[in-house]
This record gives sequence, C-alpha cells and structure tokens, in this order.
Amino acid sequence: MQEDEVMGKAYDGRLLRRLLKFAIPYKYMFLISILLLIVSQAFSAYRPKIIQKAIDDAIVAGDFDKLNLYALYFIALLMGEFILQYGVIYITQLIGQKIIFDLRMKLYSHLEALHLQFFDRNPVGRLITRVTSDIESLNEMFTSGLVYLFGDLFLLVGIIVFMFTLDTKLTLVLLVVLPIIFYMSIIFKTKVRVSYREVRLKISALNSYIQENITGVSTVQIFNREKKNFQRFDELNHSLTQSHVDSVFHYAWFYPAINFAGSIAIGLLLWYGGGEVVQNYISIGTLVAFIEYARLFFRPIQDLSDKYNILQTAMASSERVFKLIDTPSQVKQETNPVPLGDVKGKIEFRNVYFTYDSKRVKSDADAILKDVSFKVEPGQSFALVGATGAGKSTIINLVSRFYDIDQGQILIDGKDIKRLDELELRRNIAVVLQDVFLFSGNILDNIRLGRADISREKVIEAAKMVGADRFISKLPEQYDEPVKERGSTLSVGQRQLISLARALVINPKILVLDEATSSIDTETEQIIQEAIAKLMIGRTSVIIAHRLSTIRHVDQIIVMHKGRIREQGTHEELLTQGGVYYKLYQLQYKDQERINRFQNVNS
Repeated sequence: MQEDEVMGKAYDGRLLRRLLKFAIPYKYMFLISILLLIVSQAFSAYRPKIIQKAIDDAIVAGDFDKLNLYALYFIALLMGEFILQYGVIYITQLIGQKIIFDLRMKLYSHLEALHLQFFDRNPVGRLITRVTSDIESLNEMFTSGLVYLFGDLFLLVGIIVFMFTLDTKLTLVLLVVLPIIFYMSIIFKTKVRVSYREVRLKISALNSYIQENITGVSTVQIFNREKKNFQRFDELNHSLTQSHVDSVFHYAWFYPAINFAGSIAIGLLLWYGGGEVVQNYISIGTLVAFIEYARLFFRPIQDLSDKYNILQTAMASSERVFKLIDTPSQVKQETNPVPLGDVKGKIEFRNVYFTYDSKRVKSDADAILKDVSFKVEPGQSFALVGATGAGKSTIINLVSRFYDIDQGQILIDGKDIKRLDELELRRNIAVVLQDVFLFSGNILDNIRLGRADISREKVIEAAKMVGADRFISKLPEQYDEPVKERGSTLSVGQRQLISLARALVINPKILVLDEATSSIDTETEQIIQEAIAKLMIGRTSVIIAHRLSTIRHVDQIIVMHKGRIREQGTHEELLTQGGVYYKLYQLQYKDQERINRFQNVNS
C-alpha cells in the first residue's frame, strides 16, 4: 500500500488542486472569510496610524477633544476587528468541518469498496490513522492555513505600505533584520519537516500495534505476554515522544529567535529614530507608530512559518490519503452488468486457477487452486473437504467474488460472475462462518444488518425457525438486548445461531457454511444442525466441514488436495473408492472410537 515514509513536499500543486476540489461547494464562504480577514487586517494595519495622529495632533498639541476623538476611533477599530475576526473564525471552522466530513465520507466509502486482498496486506491501525489523524491534519489546513495565509500576506503588504508612507529611512532600518529572519526560517522549516515526517510515521506504527494488541488481548493474557508486549509498546511510545520532543525543540528556539530579531529591530528604531526626533526630522508620534508597526510586522512572519508547517503536514497527509483513495479494487465492477434475474442457484467452476498474490507465483504449480472444475445443480447441497490449505475456503471466497480468479470461469446460473453486479450477486448469497462477527448494537440489528425492509416480525420468525429464539426470548430485553463489541457477552453457539438467523432472514438462493459447528458443544451442535437442515431446504448449499459425519447426506462431496479436486461423489461412493476421503474418514472414525473407549473406561 502507501508507504508511511513518503513525506511529500511543502507545496505540491497537484495535491493542493485535488484538495481544493473539495472546497468548491463552499467557495462563496471562502470568499466571504477572505474578504472579512482582509478588512480585519486593514484595521490592524491602521491602528498605529491612529496612535501617531493621537500623539502628534492631540497629545503634543494639548488638544483633549482630538485625543478623545482618536480614542473613539481606536476603540471602533478594535471592536471592528473583534467582530470581523469572530466571523472569520466561525466561517473557516465551518468550512473546514464540512470539507473534512466530505473527504472522510469519500475515503470511508472507498475503503468499504476495496477488495479483501487489500485488507489482508494492510494493518488496520494504519488505515485508522488515514481516516482519523491524517484527515484532521487536512482540517487544520482549511481552518488555520489557507485563509489566514492570505490574511498574513495582506497584513505584511499593508504594514510595509503604511511604513513607507510615513518614513522611508525608518522602514529600511526595520527591514535590515529580514535577511536574518529569512535564514532562520529556512533552517526551521528544514528541521521541522524531518520531525513531522518521523512523528507521522511513528503514530501510524503505534496505532497498528495498539489495534493488534487490543484485538488479541485474550491471547496476550493467556500466554503471559503482557510484560513483553508492554516493553514493545514502551519502545514505540518512547520513540514517538522523542520525535515530538525534537519538534518542540525547533519551536523552542525559533519563536524566541524571531522575538529577539524583532527586539533588535525595535532597538535600532529607537536608536536611529530617536536621533531623528531629537533633530526634529520626524515627530515622536511617527517613532511610536513605527515601533507599533514593528510589533505587528513580526507577528505575521511568525504565523507564516507556522502556516508553512501546517501546509507541510497537510501535503504529507493528503499524499497518503489520496494514495489510498487512488488504490484501485482488484475486483473490477462491470460497467454494464448483466442482470442476474430470478436466481436458481446453479454453480459452475470451469478450469479455475487462482492465487492470492500473482506477482509471487512463477508457475501454475504454485497456485492456490489449480484447474478446478465442478457443477452444482440448483437446490443441491455439496461439501468441500480436505486438509488445511487445500483451497476449500478459497472456493467460497471466489463464489462471493471477494477475489477475482487468474484463469477460467465461475458461473451462477450460466452467467459469468465477472459480468454481474457485485451487490446483486452477494444479495443472493448468505455466508455463515466459523468465527461469527457481531457488531455493537442489539440482536435485532445484528440479524437484519441495518436493512429497513426486513421487519421485526420477519426477524423473529427467522430466529424461531433456526432455534435462536430459545435463548433470545430468555434475555432481559430479548431482541433489543444490547450486543457488545464482537458479541463478547454471547457464547459461541449463541453467536452462531444469530448468524444462521441472519442468513435465513434475507432468503438467499445460495447458502455457504464454513465450519459452522466446529467450536461448539454437542447439545448446541444438535440445535444448529437442525437449523442448518431447515436452512438448506430449497437452496444450493456449499458446506465446508472437518467433521465428515456432518456431511453424510449431502448430494455431492468434493475432496480437495493441494489446490486440486482429487475425488468427487456421494459419501457412499467415496468410501467405496478407498481413496483420500476413505482415509480421512477412517482417521476420524478411529479417533472417535478411541474417545468412546476412553469415556467408557472412565465411566
């Protein structure tokens, strides 16, 4: 995927143009905020001029009426600045939140549409960083960067114009320190750029580690990995803290250096300007006004350096965000899909070859599936058996088109699934996995998964049919019972029954069962087996099972070995052949026989 090491330029016109496209719907708000800010900065630039006139025309002349008048002018300017700044801050923050909302929605919708292979290769913590902290960095650019950049530049120009109209020599004295400030700014931006790069990289690494450890916290505790994992977290956390400290160090010397240069400029003004006042070349009001201009002059210079860092961070974040948005899905959606119509449920594989990473495969012999061909008629049930890694789960992933095959064809009702609409295809397929994933919410929503067209009555009917209602009705809030993250408050069997109700309620034509009874007790297994039998009626059913006793009555069994179909037939036919299936069955039968003898001895 995108590499965290990519830092980006301080200014990248291509990225900035892409970002500004998200601002187009709010262009009038942008223009209003810029206009308000320009007027506000004009008020700021005019304040020293009022001070100069108040001193020269009122204080020196002893005219109290004029002094009161200039005081009113000054207060009016301050009030105007306050109102204008309020408007600028409110509008820019509103624009920023709207743009970030749009950008986050686009990024999240793209993530949901990406192929599963993308998520196989990319840590979840890194993706969370993209959707959260990287997006927030862009928010700062829109709220505190672009608009205020225009304002600071306008303020600088305004101050210089006002100063030159007052006195050219004093203006040149003030500008004498600019080369020093420029040099310090170059050093500062170079050092901070490296610091920001390190911070972004280490935040992403820390997020990935935290996500992984919280997800696997039970394994961490079972194997007493707390101390070891804490040490690794401490290393990552210390490294991130050190990068932040490095960044703080550069800020710590830069801002005092700018203040120091400003103080030198004011000192030069007092020395040179004082001499001019003594010799009556300029008025005392002019000198005081220049000192005020000097204070105002260095503030936007500091701000411009800060805006540079905001822009730098935004460019780095936008590069990663847009790289993610530009990541294409390897499962290509057909532009003009063929309608699936009334699905019968016929499944056919024709000479299918597949590998999860075609770049690493040197020959067909390295593929996960090799020349797989079979047919399943509508309403039939067939089972996939074989050792771990034989390709069973890969086949059911391919039926749902979570991945695209390298060669061959997969057809549903005689139509190549590559030419079908993905949503329509998956709407007719229900998958019940061994590891059931439940979302935070309640049981009702976990069964209908947010589909408003599925009524509460239909959910209850499906739950009763598969036997889930037996335990749901005993819960305090029944179907409105809260479900914690990943269904942690429910047993494995209860989660499995909910997944069966979830499959039944959408009334699929094709049912996929992946090790649906492998992790439950005997009593619950019997309930689930009865539910599965009801669920399979009138549907094409694909079953993956290690317990061969659970698939005796299916219409067809396919035996997979190292990505190829080795045997195919009914339970009795395969036993008669005495091949791979027969050996697998004998192994399980002998194991069960030993378990029974052991239980009899103990009893």
